[in-house]
Amino acid sequence: MEAPPVTMMPVTGGTINMMEYLLQGSVLDQSLESLLHRLRGLCDNMEPETFLDHEMVFLLKGQQASPFVLRARRSMDKSGMPWHLRYLGQPEIGDKNRHALVRNCVDIATSENLTDFLVEMGFRMDHEFVAKGHVFRKGIMKIVVYKIFRILMPGNTESIEPLSLSYLVELNVVAPAGQDIVSDDMRNFAEQLKPLVHLEKIDPKRLM
Repeated sequence: MEAPPVTMMPVTGGTINMMEYLLQGSVLDQSLESLLHRLRGLCDNMEPETFLDHEMVFLLKGQQASPFVLRARRSMDKSGMPWHLRYLGQPEIGDKNRHALVRNCVDIATSENLTDFLVEMGFRMDHEFVAKGHVFRKGIMKIVVYKIFRILMPGNTESIEPLSLSYLVELNVVAPAGQDIVSDDMRNFAEQLKPLVHLEKIDPKRLM
């Protein structure tokens, strides 16, 4: 559930420690248009972007208990876009008063031979999927509404089917470490989306 579109992914560099602040929820297919209408009214005055992306999740198993995970993603509907490599750290559990899940986030644009490079490094592909949806902006906040599609034939992104009868909804901000005040703005924005969608601070470990 942590898959924002390639076209809107932040690129970080240098020694800045970037963190992702995240709230998540879902809506049934029949509620999608109502949610999109609400978001058009609440978000910045621009038409939302659409995206169609292919994501591959790679694992590297070593001495540690859990494997190292990297995500490779490419746009399927916009030609000339670079591949993106994304690393998401473990959620910070310490502060129960934070209104959003917080985790380290590294995102870089790469060349087209990214997947070959990962395989040469010893990674193996664990699973892949197609994500299709919409992206809205509200200041520094990004709201992504998307559906995940299962790939029926490995490597064939034309052969897909919906994974569920709902859309995932993610509200996130990528900011330098220590900017926890952004979670207050996220909570206030999430309140305006109720009862269409309830965005929550979800620990991915609870879903395993």
